[in-house]
Amino acid sequence: MSKFQVYLIFAVAVSFFALSQERWQARSMVISTDGIAATSQTLASQAAAQILARGGSAVDAAITANAVLSVVEPMMCGIGGDMFAIHWDAKQNKLTGINASGPTPKGLSVEWLKSHGHWSMPASGIHTVSVPGAVDGWSKMHKKFGKLPWRDLFQPAIFLARSGFPVTEIIQYDWAHTVSKLEADPNARQVFLINGKAPEVGQIFRNPQLASALELIAHNGPEAFYKGPIAQSLLKTSKRLGGALAASDLSSYQSEWIDPISTTYRDWKVYEMPPSSQGIAALMMLNIMEKFRIEDPGSADAWHFKIEAQKLAYQDLRAFNADPRVVKVPAKSMLSKTYANERAKLIDPAKATCSQSPGEPDKISHTIYLSVVDKEGNIVSWIQSISDLWGSGVVIDDYGFELHDRAGGFTFDPQHPNVLAPGKRPFHTIIPGFMEKNGQKIGFGIMRGSNQALAHAQFVSNVADHGMNIQAALEAPRFTRQTLGGCDVLIENRVPAETREELTKRGHYLDVRGEYSGLMGGGQAVMTDTKSKVHYGASSPRKDGAAIPEPVDFWKGQPAPGGSRRN
Repeated sequence: MSKFQVYLIFAVAVSFFALSQERWQARSMVISTDGIAATSQTLASQAAAQILARGGSAVDAAITANAVLSVVEPMMCGIGGDMFAIHWDAKQNKLTGINASGPTPKGLSVEWLKSHGHWSMPASGIHTVSVPGAVDGWSKMHKKFGKLPWRDLFQPAIFLARSGFPVTEIIQYDWAHTVSKLEADPNARQVFLINGKAPEVGQIFRNPQLASALELIAHNGPEAFYKGPIAQSLLKTSKRLGGALAASDLSSYQSEWIDPISTTYRDWKVYEMPPSSQGIAALMMLNIMEKFRIEDPGSADAWHFKIEAQKLAYQDLRAFNADPRVVKVPAKSMLSKTYANERAKLIDPAKATCSQSPGEPDKISHTIYLSVVDKEGNIVSWIQSISDLWGSGVVIDDYGFELHDRAGGFTFDPQHPNVLAPGKRPFHTIIPGFMEKNGQKIGFGIMRGSNQALAHAQFVSNVADHGMNIQAALEAPRFTRQTLGGCDVLIENRVPAETREELTKRGHYLDVRGEYSGLMGGGQAVMTDTKSKVHYGASSPRKDGAAIPEPVDFWKGQPAPGGSRRN
């Protein structure tokens, strides 16, 4: 081989490696000038993208996706649960929030439960069922922001419930590991187990009972759920199990339009849902984090300050958050930058604190998430849940869906703002997020119970502190915590070993998990650039989903087979 040939091979190799990008991000963002739907299951993303292609709005697509997810991811969501959403109207330059969480039955109280042998709030069963708010929330969002006919939005979900769908991997894992909860309810055994077992990966699963319920909602609207045949079946189920739910609890329910709360973090403005949701904890955590330098995403300092900020924010969340219609929640004081300064002083840069207490803010003046952007740049950040996996464990008679256990979040403590009371909304974990800077608008959310607020704060930091795009920000390694006190931290093993070693030296008790641990919660995000009119979508690898762009008809106007032109 000549010297020239050797040089040429060397030059080509150098050129190849020079052009190869080194990155920590596994997936690229989805980028389109048309709409994008990002959900936790690909069939739901596909259905939503098709709704966009039919001229539907972001809200139309979100309702379709949510209905499909109730079929294909039934342990996480469904018409028996609650929902929250934040909507960005590109033309009006306006944010709108909706709280579609339901109150407890008017007949449910601490005294009533004690008379039935309960001395603390049950964790499952009919007494944990508050009024499901999702269907009314869907309806109100559609009336305000929808374009397509209501009934059209349910066709994909009805089709999949009747015809069946192949069960995907992460959903199957959750199904198989919660069989005991399904076995405890006769309806659940009949609907969700096949020969006494959870379906396997790739096995076709059908739910014709749920298809019937969705058909009733599609044709008759929310009346079918709150006053019609579904309501009658829900009341029959509650009565059979000794529940307190009454017809008036359902017929009087109305979801509520609300203004999102916000804070600034670095040069971004970040929005969350107000109490009784836990969104305020994400904003408080960001306010505390802002007091520290955390530019390097791999440094022990960055992780330490985020973990310590979470402990402080969650102490206040658990102490003060409740239904603001019933008790006074000091939200304005909790979001004060002055209050954040005082709380930040409690953080020792060199040592983890294992016992924190709530502050005094008044002295200072298992869930699905989806996001959609349509071609006009409207964004919806949308979350819906039945709370725990399979909710209350109660599957409604006749219609094949589970009821949530959101009322299980109440306490019996009469001194606590979140004490159980008739007609009161419980503490709520599900939160949609939104953030903006200049012309960039991002709808985002991350699932999994109390993990959500701290995961939101980490996502925002990944974008604002570390310069990540929305896909990288979702994928980046995270921590979570499952206790209110203590120094225990669950952390993914992609965090560098030397960083984990330093955190241990500072007193953090690390429980190192897999590369993409489900305990950190899957998430979705969409972004629009209002200047370029280009849209972006992202989906976390911790779930079975994907961000899917609105399909383009590349043959529109071209001759079809046979000579006629396509419309």
